[in-house]
Amino acid sequence: MSSPMSGGFGRPQNPRMQGQGLSLEYPMSLGIYTEYRDAQQAVDYLSDQQFPVENCMIVGTELKQIERVVGRLTWGRVLAGGALSGAWFGAFIGLILSMFDSVNVLGVIFSTIIFGAVFGAVWASIGYSLTRGQRDFQSVTQVVATKYEVLVEHKFAMQARELLERMPGGGPTLT
Repeated sequence: MSSPMSGGFGRPQNPRMQGQGLSLEYPMSLGIYTEYRDAQQAVDYLSDQQFPVENCMIVGTELKQIERVVGRLTWGRVLAGGALSGAWFGAFIGLILSMFDSVNVLGVIFSTIIFGAVFGAVWASIGYSLTRGQRDFQSVTQVVATKYEVLVEHKFAMQARELLERMPGGGPTLT
């Protein structure tokens, strides 16, 4: 069990985080699940049984980073991506500027889109050239938990455990 000053589960070290709903005073574990869906079903079952679920937390533990490589990064993709990104930003700026010029609205928007596309392509090419071929691929990164622990305020732990023992399909993996 964490001491009040340790910053353990549910005890933020930053006192300004208190009262934001992300802490329990004295949390106790109800179980550890390998799938988030199973932890969510346990809390949902408790809710269906009229249990005060505002005293529960689902905490993802044992985090891992997954990086999915989605494609090869070439100069063409770099320039196209930079131009597209710059064009969107240029369109946004053009819309704002067109509010102040009622005569040439389309001209303002199109010119900022073109300027944004050129600027985006140049900026992206500078960034890519600085990598010197060290990362010639595109990827998507995500941090995921490998285990999910259901915690409950200590004064409700016994009641929650009794309810989960009656849960169809079995209860949690207790540690």
